[in-house]
Amino acid sequence: MAPIPRQASHCFQFEQDFIGNWRCIPLCVRRKLDLIGLKLKLSHWLELSQQQRQELVDYGDDDVSLSTLRRHLQICTRSMRDGTAKDLPPAQRQPWQRSDVLPDLVHRAADSRGVDLSLRRWIEMTELERFALCKLARPGHDHHNLDAAFSEVLD
Repeated sequence: MAPIPRQASHCFQFEQDFIGNWRCIPLCVRRKLDLIGLKLKLSHWLELSQQQRQELVDYGDDDVSLSTLRRHLQICTRSMRDGTAKDLPPAQRQPWQRSDVLPDLVHRAADSRGVDLSLRRWIEMTELERFALCKLARPGHDHHNLDAAFSEVLD
C-alpha cells in the first residue's frame, strides 16, 4: 500500500486535545468531507466507533480513496439516528483550493492579529493548511484555535 500523503491524515498540534479520543471531527477529515460533498454531522461522527473514526482520519485523499470514502460513509450512516449523511456539492475552486489568491477573510484575520501572511507564504502552504485557516477564520466560527493555527502553519 502506498504511503498516505501527509495532508490526508495530518492532525494539527492545536487539535491535540481531542486526537485519539476523536470527540471532534479533525480538519483533515472535514477537508475530505468537503472534497466528497458529504455533510457528516458531529452526531454521526460520535456514533461511529473509535476504530471507524481512526479509519476516516487514515483515509487517503486521492480520487479513488475519496470515491470509496463517500460510499463507505453513506453506508455507515444509513442506519444512524440522524439518517444518511447528506449530499452537498463537492468543493471546487474554494479559496483553500486556490494557492494563487490569498482570501481577504484570511488576510484580514492575520492582519488583525499582527500576523504577517503574504501571498508567497500562502502559495507554499499545503491545501490542508489553507483549508484550516479558511475554516477557522470564517464568520460565525468561535476563532479560539485561529491564533494557534496561524502560529503552527506559519512556523
